[in-house]
Amino acid sequence: MAHTELNVRERRRIEDMLNAKMSVGEIAADIGRHKSTVYREIKRNYYHDEEIPYLNGYYGLNAQDYATDRRARRRKLVRLDQLRKAVITQLKEGWSPEQIAGRLKFEGQTNRVSHETIYAYVYGPDGQSRELARYLPNRRKKRRPHHSRKPRGLVFPPDRSIHERPDYVDGRETFGEWEGDLMIFERAQGKTNVASLVERKTRFAVLFRNNDRSTTHLMNRLMSVMERVPQPARKSITFDRGIEFRNWRKLKPGIGTEAWFCDPQAPWQKGSVENLNKRARRYLPRDAPVAAFSDRDMKSICDRLNGTPRKCLGWRTPTEAFREELMKLR
Repeated sequence: MAHTELNVRERRRIEDMLNAKMSVGEIAADIGRHKSTVYREIKRNYYHDEEIPYLNGYYGLNAQDYATDRRARRRKLVRLDQLRKAVITQLKEGWSPEQIAGRLKFEGQTNRVSHETIYAYVYGPDGQSRELARYLPNRRKKRRPHHSRKPRGLVFPPDRSIHERPDYVDGRETFGEWEGDLMIFERAQGKTNVASLVERKTRFAVLFRNNDRSTTHLMNRLMSVMERVPQPARKSITFDRGIEFRNWRKLKPGIGTEAWFCDPQAPWQKGSVENLNKRARRYLPRDAPVAAFSDRDMKSICDRLNGTPRKCLGWRTPTEAFREELMKLR
């Protein structure tokens, strides 16, 4: 199905249904759009007034105006011949879109564009037909998604490095410090995967299935699962730097859990969960039809793993060790 923009009638309908306190799911079903389309529409076209906050809200006609303005900005390089020619000339001279946009602003040009608009034009149909991408300093066939252009250092800041993690966590002295990872399966199994968590002191394992690898879905599911554990028993989780963990900031306000991150390409720094994954692969090989596994199936696998005596626990099982630690919290 071809992509079509929301029209003013749909936007007015969204406004009316929001005023009637209807959910986004109900609105999406009513206008025949996907929920994500409605969420995005409300977020992008929400009206804010700092001086008169009670006027804040979603208004259909305002939203239509905002969308029209954005489309006009995107099409500026198509509509304005002189501006387009100037931009293309500078691209061929080796200027970056940021340099072109900055120079137009510096010169006080009446018609100017942002670097994002130039990138959109270069990678759009008109720019591709002219092969303009070859003039960019960093040449790619298509522009990367916005989230993947952010430096990993900003997504996983230095103060969350495993080297900043308290020493008592390294020594497994305290209960409630976890490690987390994602178990991936063959492409034939689709996007379904399994998240693995292990408590460092007791080696108690938690496995749960995800239907996709999106960070929003994963973190929401993780918080839902970990909420069943008392807060003192979920102090922190150490992850690798996989992009599926980039919404880690939800953990602290959501369930009171800190997040720490291994160095890049250093999975051995979370050795407990790596060991868990190897043991879990006996029941969840890469070609396993994981999409067909129910929550009961996943619990059965966890029970097997947690019911096996461990030498590092003095031949207690992880379940026994975990229960002993929970009793101490009472």
